[in-house]
Amino acid sequence: MAKPKIPVYDIYSISHGHTQQDLMVSRFGPYVREHKHLHRQHGHSFYHLVLFTKGAGTHTIDFSSFNVQPYQVYFMTPGQVHSWHFEGADPDGYLVHFSPAFFQSFLLDQQYLERFSFFRGNSNDAVLKIPAPLREKVVELFEQILQELEEPGEGGLDMIRMYLLQFFMQVERCCGKGEKKQVPQQKQLLLANFRKLINKHYNTIRLPKEYAELLYITPNHLNALCQDLLGKTAGELIRDRILLEAKRLLVNESLTITEIAYALNFQDNSYFNRFFKKNTGMTPEAFRKQVVH
Repeated sequence: MAKPKIPVYDIYSISHGHTQQDLMVSRFGPYVREHKHLHRQHGHSFYHLVLFTKGAGTHTIDFSSFNVQPYQVYFMTPGQVHSWHFEGADPDGYLVHFSPAFFQSFLLDQQYLERFSFFRGNSNDAVLKIPAPLREKVVELFEQILQELEEPGEGGLDMIRMYLLQFFMQVERCCGKGEKKQVPQQKQLLLANFRKLINKHYNTIRLPKEYAELLYITPNHLNALCQDLLGKTAGELIRDRILLEAKRLLVNESLTITEIAYALNFQDNSYFNRFFKKNTGMTPEAFRKQVVH
């Protein structure tokens, strides 16, 4: 099936403001005025974050809708999809895009960003409100990042990396929705590897015991891990990933329901319809009508 999915952009295809290798930073108002087509559902091949300082309306991340508010920040990981629908006066704030490689030469731990709850790919954990006492400091950080780009100095990109990490840490401390108890790094790594395997194999591997084999642990261990850290079973994580991909494909009106069922490796169209309705409360056709404008 060669028909296109939701468009996925790289940093250079939607560049604005200050764009360097693996990084783009811009004030949000001029960016959104230039890229009006981005109100449609689209994805990114990079990490993406926006801090609103002004604006109203809604935005969606992986089909979860949020009301835009001043001093709200949202984060997205590569592969997630979103859209904006603004109301009233033009929004403003700051926008940052950076590639997965941007921190790789800087941080010894290649999974470091996954320590932050808002970078784990769950849209409900990725939209946060900056409390009043922290707002001035956060704005100052973004202004320092812009200054580093406008007046490049020695080690400028590393300085920007430090400003961004400081921002991530401050947001996680004050607003992060992750587990507050100390979780051993081995458990975090195991869960991260399970999620990566799901992203890679959700179309062909559907049973938790098969993932457990790939991770060299027992199915009971895998389920206990997911329940402990996420409050969900391993099977629910697999199901949620299949549902998310189904929703992404349903946005593409050029694909029939039968083609989507086939792409997701369901035995037939009726099986896919039953699966989707059981888990969302609506048929694929009804979901498509709801989200496609």
